[in-house]
Amino acid sequence: MCAGAMIQARISKIVYATDDPRAGAARSCFEVLSHPRLNHRVEVVSGMLAQESSTLLQSFFAARR
Repeated sequence: MCAGAMIQARISKIVYATDDPRAGAARSCFEVLSHPRLNHRVEVVSGMLAQESSTLLQSFFAARR
């Protein structure tokens, strides 16, 4: 749903920390944001503060368990 909203809103670029190859619409099994049949493509940049983000997520979920 978020990817569809980005395409409809003509968002030009998305920047995020780390990929999840099992989920999401960017750099996963779907590749919605760069699909050639859509009339708009979103530039995808990942890896910004990836290690810090990974540490925060691991800590968060460890505390939840």
